[in-house]
Amino acid sequence: MILKTLSESRFAAVVALLAGTVFYFSTRATQHDFDYTYRIALALLRGHAGLAGAPPPWLDELVPVGGKYYSVFPLGAILVNIPVALLRKIGLIHNWPAHELAAAVAAGCVYFFYRLSHVGEMSHARRVIMALFPIFATWTWCNLGFAGAWQIALGFALLGQAASLYYTLVRRNSLLAGAWLAVALGNRTELLLTAPIYLYYFWLAHPTENRSDGSVMTVENRRRTWIDLGRFMAVPALLLLCTGVYNWARFDSVTDFGYARIPGLLNEPWYQHGLFSLHAIRWNAYEMLFRGMIDLPDFPYLQPAAFGCSIFLASPFLFLLFREGGKHKTACWIAIGTLTLFLWCHGNAGGWQFSYRYGMVLLPWMFLLIVENGGRKIAKAEAALFLVSIAVNAVSTYEFLWTNMIHP
Repeated sequence: MILKTLSESRFAAVVALLAGTVFYFSTRATQHDFDYTYRIALALLRGHAGLAGAPPPWLDELVPVGGKYYSVFPLGAILVNIPVALLRKIGLIHNWPAHELAAAVAAGCVYFFYRLSHVGEMSHARRVIMALFPIFATWTWCNLGFAGAWQIALGFALLGQAASLYYTLVRRNSLLAGAWLAVALGNRTELLLTAPIYLYYFWLAHPTENRSDGSVMTVENRRRTWIDLGRFMAVPALLLLCTGVYNWARFDSVTDFGYARIPGLLNEPWYQHGLFSLHAIRWNAYEMLFRGMIDLPDFPYLQPAAFGCSIFLASPFLFLLFREGGKHKTACWIAIGTLTLFLWCHGNAGGWQFSYRYGMVLLPWMFLLIVENGGRKIAKAEAALFLVSIAVNAVSTYEFLWTNMIHP
């Protein structure tokens, strides 16, 4: 009955609003004090790339250079905080609204995942489950719920990819697709690795003309293709240019993000081979795929380790990845494989987290695979795995955010 009175976009907005509300009241922003990106956004509004005074001691990832303190977050993670910094500047807020921002990002993800589900034909009930899965049936629920600068940056990367894929595969708009990809890679620079996949889909968007000597692209379609590619790359290219200028202003190098400059960082044992190394693959692979949970004698009977556990334990729903079928499965597996290899080479596997928080950037591609390799209606296996995944993540969110059960 509701669907008869609401358009698809409005229904998606209702689902997103309800999801954001549930997310807000089910999480507690225990890391909201780690407001690196918000502080630098405020500094940018004053015309500075860094902080003039010494930061509080818990913000130990700010890099001191020339009497100022600079964030190691990429420019895009700062820019998405400009709207809330403006609210502070005009006096409507007084502190970083990390909890509200995380809930808004969660709601935005649900909205675009619901819209992206239109890449295939299915029932509305299955669309709703698919839209909710990346937020509530995976480690995103707990990790985004922490609402520190690191987790919110990952949330924006998830949101940007979902929206970019929607404007690439469903409602084709090259400019908006590129703008949302800029949001994603502005928060997680490694997502630039997926840009060729989007370009490939826009290259295929315009049909060829069949002739006796083969299939060729018409002049008009070739022109439209290059226009689409240019529109898609416009905002990401501008962001990369501005990021280079931002890096130069901080560290006198367009490619230096400053991470290796964090005081004492390279002395940590997991960075003994550098920030990125093939030596890190084994540890990251173990944390992401094989680390188990701790058995408890009483409810809730399971407790995740403080620094990771298998994504398949955290989200049994992901076993559906291995079903046959899917129109975009080749591109999805290329994206998943490329990003996973890059993430596994990072010396630190994610620190304090539930499951493997960096794996949030893989979820849009996993979403596409599962949406397309299933049927029109909810299968029994999907429903069962979804409910189990919701339960696992609800318990983990409770243990991490609402109790003191989990310790280093």
